[in-house]
Amino acid sequence: MKTLEGFRLREICGEFIIVPESTELVNFNKMIHLNATAAYLWEQVNGKGDFTVEQLASLLTDKYEVDAATALKDAAAVAAKWVEIGIASE
Repeated sequence: MKTLEGFRLREICGEFIIVPESTELVNFNKMIHLNATAAYLWEQVNGKGDFTVEQLASLLTDKYEVDAATALKDAAAVAAKWVEIGIASE
């Protein structure tokens, strides 16, 4: 899995938003809002090549007090959402 090129994380008024870098990628029907944890994961993997759900889970267990099973479940949900909304590919 990897993040798609052309998207950048911005913090706007304390909110984390994924914004397109070009007008071809703009979809004004939805805004991509990330919580602080998802923003942390995005910063760690964006533009750095392929990553796995297990690597996302490892990032979560390294930074937060969360057990491996919960981290894996949450990482899988985040990754699936990124693919669904079109900012990452499998």
